[in-house]
Order: sequence, then structure tokens, then C-alpha cells
Amino acid sequence: MAGSSIEDVISEAEMEMMEKTEKFKRELTSLRTGRANPQLLDNVYVEYYGTRVPLKQVAAVSIPEPRTIEVRPWDAGAADAVEAELRKMDFGSSPSRNGNVIRINLPPMTEDQRKKMVKVVHSMGEDSRVQMRNVRREALEKIKKSQKAGEISEDDLTRHEEAVQKLTDSFVGGIDGIVAAKEKELLTI
Repeated sequence: MAGSSIEDVISEAEMEMMEKTEKFKRELTSLRTGRANPQLLDNVYVEYYGTRVPLKQVAAVSIPEPRTIEVRPWDAGAADAVEAELRKMDFGSSPSRNGNVIRINLPPMTEDQRKKMVKVVHSMGEDSRVQMRNVRREALEKIKKSQKAGEISEDDLTRHEEAVQKLTDSFVGGIDGIVAAKEKELLTI
């Protein structure tokens, strides 16, 4: 494993950390914060002509007001199935239907609910930081192997270890920032 291969190890670690950060951001968008957000319905699947399909494939989801989600099935025949699936979800209020338009009014979250959600966000953030440290550990193991095999010097080992640590610190700091922003969003009424 020559010097360029070590650069590949560091580059792969960076890509993996980026992917894990993006995944974390996506997971956070599906959390209920008291504000309407189309991503709240990302995990909803509807029975449509004998097949379970994502809600997005059978309906348009919009946010006409800060606490309202509006779902408009493209096919009037799917409206009943869409409404049935939305009724199974816990939004704190039942969906209401007017023709083919289904509206979900999200009630304001209680302070207790907000605090619970902050704990969930912190827990998700910690899981994400652990994933970053696992990527770091794997990269450091590869670098140490190449030093033991005599492919890089002790000085190069130290330099590359520092680069991986700096990269990890940067991504962990990014996760901390995302968690802080989500916490602020949750606690802002």
C-alpha cells in the first residue's frame, strides 16, 4: 500500500463520513417537531392496485400552513386507501377529508413531547458520532497495517493518523451542530 493508497483510505473514510452525515440529516427530517414537514410522510406506504407503494408515488404532499399537511391523491380511487393509511399514523389528530384532499392538522407539541424529542435527537446524534469513530478506527487500522508492512514510515504514520483524527473531529463537530440546530428548532415554540 503505497502513499497514494493511504490517501485513498483517508478519502474513503471522508466519503463514508459524508454519507453517514447525510443519512443522519435525512433521519432527523422524519422527526415530528410541531411544524408540518412533508418528510413526516416518507415512511407511509399505500395499498394501490394490489401493491404497496410509497405515498409520494400516489399523491402530492404539500404544506399550506405551518401546522398543516395536505395530501392530494392523483387518482381519486386511491383516496380511501391513502386516508386509511394516514389514520393509522399518530399525529395527535385525525386526518380530515374534503373530496379527494386529505388534511392533517398537527397540534402544537407539549413541552414534555418537545423534551422527549430532544432526547431522541441527542441519542441519534450520539449514534452518529459512534459511527464516525468506527470509520476512524477502520481507517487507522489500515494505515497501521501499511506501516507494519514497511510501506510507510513512522513519521508518515503519525501524519496520516493526525489527518484522520482531524477529519473525524470535523465531522463529529458537524453532527454536534446539526443536533444543536434541531434542538433549537424543537424548543422554539
